[in-house]
Amino acid sequence: MRTKGISYDTGFVKNGTYSRTSFDPEVVERELRIIRDELHCTAVRVMGGDPDRIELAAGTAAGLGLEVWFSPYPLELTTDGMLRLLTDCAERAERLRLRGAEVVFVAGAELSLMNPGFLPGDTTDERVALLARPELVREHLGAVSGRVNAFLGEAVAAVRERFGGRVTYAAVPLERVDWTPFDLVSLDLYRSAGTADRFADGVRDLAARGDGKPVAVTEFGSATYRGAGDRGALGLDVVEYAADGPVRLNGDHPRDEPGQAAYLRELLEAFDTGGIDATFVFTLALYDHVHRPDGDPRDDLDRASYGIVRTYEDRLGTTYPGVPWDPKPAFHTVADYYRTH
Repeated sequence: MRTKGISYDTGFVKNGTYSRTSFDPEVVERELRIIRDELHCTAVRVMGGDPDRIELAAGTAAGLGLEVWFSPYPLELTTDGMLRLLTDCAERAERLRLRGAEVVFVAGAELSLMNPGFLPGDTTDERVALLARPELVREHLGAVSGRVNAFLGEAVAAVRERFGGRVTYAAVPLERVDWTPFDLVSLDLYRSAGTADRFADGVRDLAARGDGKPVAVTEFGSATYRGAGDRGALGLDVVEYAADGPVRLNGDHPRDEPGQAAYLRELLEAFDTGGIDATFVFTLALYDHVHRPDGDPRDDLDRASYGIVRTYEDRLGTTYPGVPWDPKPAFHTVADYYRTH
């Protein structure tokens, strides 16, 4: 792999609520330095819904010599709202690129699932639930693909008016994106129990069908409870949510940190041997899925987290000064793989 990366969450914004409430520039700098020096990443996908936060983290990452994938993430926005977010961020990404940084602009992610108007369903949860019913998804594939590609055609043209670097989009396979307007092919790609027997072959086919363009996997990972790897991208289905975020798990899902680590290593190997150009582990930390080791196991939201570190709500970690988390085994697995490959 040319690019060894991880995603960095600056805070997803949904209906005005931030998934990451605290955003301290000093903590951001420490975390990005750890991503470079300890995880041995060469790139970071800076994700979120607040352009100011994305720009701050992206600039910090560029200052550390990391390749930046500038990745605004629309959630529950209209098409006009998505265009405003993407064009605002394209202007910011261009300012960073003109200062000499290596910047790739990611023109949204999983739009059909995360925003209305592409798939049936009034909420993200309703649309994501369709993934568990492939027969329903098949009914809508043609219409979804047409709507997504029509929007992306408009969005990419607007982005290119403002940004002079490489442009991609973080797709889910069901969207059947037309990659003609893009410089790179990018997919969020998870292995589940239902795809395990053909996953490696699918990765090789994906890399071979890139139309001569580099292929990136912009998101992959596993939650941290037993059997989470079998669920793939649906690992958060065990979480009960309120309007302002996650509340508890829906049962006692036993922690399985070695399972998360094994899943990540297996997928990194599949992507490496399959010819993928760039990989971005999801994710360093999910700040709203905190680790609560005492009391009711359902309150330990970190079990459902895709983060490779355990985040704390009331204290700093003990491994690295100044950050409110400690590494899981998956952290060391990613660090070892990126260091040696």
